[in-house]
Amino acid sequence: MTMDIAAVRADFPILARTVNGKPLAYLDNAATSQKPRQVLEAVDRYYRQNNANVHRGVHTLASESTVLYEEAHQKAAAFLNARSWQEIIFVRNTTEALNLAATALALGHLKPGDEVLITRVDHHSNIIPWFLLKERFGILTRMVDALPDGTLDLEDFKAKLAGRPKVVAMTHVSNVTGWISPLERLIPLAHEAGALVVVDGAQAVPHFPVDVQALDADFYAFSGHKVLAPMGIGVLYGKRELLTRLPPFLGGGDMLETVCVVGGVCSLCLKALPWKYEAGTANVDGAVGLTAAIDYLAGLGWDAVRPHEESLFRRTVEGMRRMKHVRLIGPEDLSRRVGCVPFTVEGLSASEVATALDGEGIAIRSGFHCAQPLHERLGLSSSARISLAFYNTEAEVDRCLAVLESLG
Repeated sequence: MTMDIAAVRADFPILARTVNGKPLAYLDNAATSQKPRQVLEAVDRYYRQNNANVHRGVHTLASESTVLYEEAHQKAAAFLNARSWQEIIFVRNTTEALNLAATALALGHLKPGDEVLITRVDHHSNIIPWFLLKERFGILTRMVDALPDGTLDLEDFKAKLAGRPKVVAMTHVSNVTGWISPLERLIPLAHEAGALVVVDGAQAVPHFPVDVQALDADFYAFSGHKVLAPMGIGVLYGKRELLTRLPPFLGGGDMLETVCVVGGVCSLCLKALPWKYEAGTANVDGAVGLTAAIDYLAGLGWDAVRPHEESLFRRTVEGMRRMKHVRLIGPEDLSRRVGCVPFTVEGLSASEVATALDGEGIAIRSGFHCAQPLHERLGLSSSARISLAFYNTEAEVDRCLAVLESLG
C-alpha cells in the first residue's frame, strides 16, 4: 500500500510555513510530532460544542464530554490492544505515566532494600523516577550497561537479573538511536526472574503497532504529542490486576465514591478503574485530540506508514555514510531501528550543526536528548539528531544532506 504524500502533507498546516525564508523541513519528530487538521478541528469542535467537566453533571454538555472522554479510553485501549479500557489511565505525558507507575509500585509492591533494574539506553524519564525512590522509600537501583553501538548489553541484563529485581524498567525504542529493544526476549526473562516490567513506549507508538498483550508488559507508557495528538495527554497502560491492588499517588476530585467523616476520622472509598488514578479535572480536549490522532493513523494504515518511513530512514543514513566528516551513531543494523539518526560533524558542536540547518529552514535536535547516561557510554557530550515521520519527503531529506555536505 502506498501513501499519497502530497495529500498527507496538506493535512498538516504547519508544514506550509517558511523558516528563515526557506520552506520548513521538520525533522525533529522524536521531540514532538506535528498535528493534522483533523486533530486541530476535533479539539476546536470540542471547545465550540461540548466543553464541560466530566463525571460531575447530568446536563447535556457534561454528558457529551463524559462520553467523549470515556470513548477516548476505549480508543487508546484498542490502539495498544489492551484487554479493557479500564487498563488505560490518562496522564500528561510519558514522564508522568512512568512516575505514576514508579510511585504506585513503591507504595504497594516494593519494600526498602528491594531492587529495580534500569538501563543505560533509557530516556531520563525511565531512570530518574526510580532513583528518587531510594531517597523516599529505600528502594535500590542497578543499571544495565549499553554496548559501544548504543544497544543494550544483553549479557549484562541477564547477569543482573540474577539479583532478582522486583521491577525492570526499560525502553521499547531508544530516543537517541531509534534502536528497537527486543522486548519479546527481555520481558519473559524479567518475568522468569520474578520482576514486573515497566516499558517506556514513547518512541515506539508513532512508528509501528504495539500489542501490550503480546508483549506481556505489566505497564506501558506513551505521550500523545509524539503521535499527532496535542501536548498534555499521555497514557499509562497497566494490567488490571496490578492497577486494582496498587494505591493511587494523587488524591482529589473524581477518584472517590465517598468521603465520610465519623468522629473526626476520615474514611475513603475509591472509584473503580481507571478513575481512581485520575484525580482532578480531566484533560478532555487532549483525550479528544488523541482519539482523532489514532483515527488518523488508522486511516493511513501502518502498511503505508512503515515502508515510507523506512525508505526515508535508509536514504538519510546512506547519504550521511558517504560523508567523511560525519560520524553516524547507533547500530549498523537498520532493520532494528526506526527513523532516528544521531550524528556528529567534525569540527562543529551539535548546536552549531543544528543552527546551520535552521538557517536553511530545517529543524533537528541537538544536545543529549534527555539521555545523558547513554551519551556518556558513547563517549559524547552531545549529538545532533534527525528524526523522521511519515509526512517527511525525500526532497526534505536531500535538502538536509546537502547542508550537511557543505559543512565538511
